[in-house]
Amino acid sequence: MDALEAVIIIPAYQPEKKMVHLIQELQETGFQRILVVDDGSGPEYAEIFHEAEALGCVVVQYEINQGKGAAIKTALGEAAARWGRNQGYITADADGQHLPKDILKVAQALVQNPADLIIGMRDFSGENVPPRSRFGNRITSVFFRLISGVACPDTQTGLRGIPASLLDLALSEEGERYEYEMNFLMDAVRKVPMHLVPIETVYEEKNRTSHFRPVQDSLRVYGRFVRFLLASVAGAVVDCLLFEVFSLFLLFAQTVKIILATIMARVCSGIVNFGLNRRYSFRSRMPVGREIVRYAILFLGQMTASAVLVSMLAYLLPSLLAKVIVDTILFFLSFRIQKNWVFAADK
Repeated sequence: MDALEAVIIIPAYQPEKKMVHLIQELQETGFQRILVVDDGSGPEYAEIFHEAEALGCVVVQYEINQGKGAAIKTALGEAAARWGRNQGYITADADGQHLPKDILKVAQALVQNPADLIIGMRDFSGENVPPRSRFGNRITSVFFRLISGVACPDTQTGLRGIPASLLDLALSEEGERYEYEMNFLMDAVRKVPMHLVPIETVYEEKNRTSHFRPVQDSLRVYGRFVRFLLASVAGAVVDCLLFEVFSLFLLFAQTVKIILATIMARVCSGIVNFGLNRRYSFRSRMPVGREIVRYAILFLGQMTASAVLVSMLAYLLPSLLAKVIVDTILFFLSFRIQKNWVFAADK
């Protein structure tokens, strides 16, 4: 495949005229397969999309805003139907953040590395980068490294090259809005290598045209992990409450009673945690029997590892601090294991 044969996908919500200029520049570069999604922008933006269509772009329209993730999935499905599934797909933003020369670089990298996910990587050290964008990207990159084990300096870039091998994943990925890109990135790096391509960092007017809402959309981006965290908190509450209940009503000697109360409360909290993670955190549709066995293995392994490691580290640190350190590490590790093994769909 030639780089210029790649399909350029532009999800757009209430875009400015600069989107039309981007399309013109892409066509001058040599790209002909350009697909734009009007994500419910409204009648006042119809003229901009008419201009895009007049230039020869394929324009797909939503009456009501569906979200960036839904727009990308719709565009990928339409592109595959029109030009075949064995294409390279390049996603780019409509707000002028991605230059045609950088879109071409990503397309060329995809041709040279047809099995890789291509990431257009920005440099956030420049003075033109808004502080909230710099801080947000650093936090997200650290978070991504903790839960995936893969380093990605720019997890929030909208300029990506998607190989044909990831098309089915991209079409079925969970999420309809900004969380889609993070979910797809986390799942994609499990399947294929990631190839980073340095691109220019463009923030015009301090990113005034961005529709990203810092609080609501950040919660969406971190959605899986937030649900996992809440499920863990719920399990901990159940653990503590049931421990108190069992301690009051079990009729055994004090030492035996504490041991039994601890085991019974922990098993019950594990059952609650399993149910919440299966249904809400990871929204699994795989056979429950297989997942119960895998969760039980993880549950026992994590409990054993916590006891052993805290005991060892307590020789060097106060026991409470040792427990906090060990259980925090195991918490992030547990998230990765549950996502990638316990509740993972069959490949």
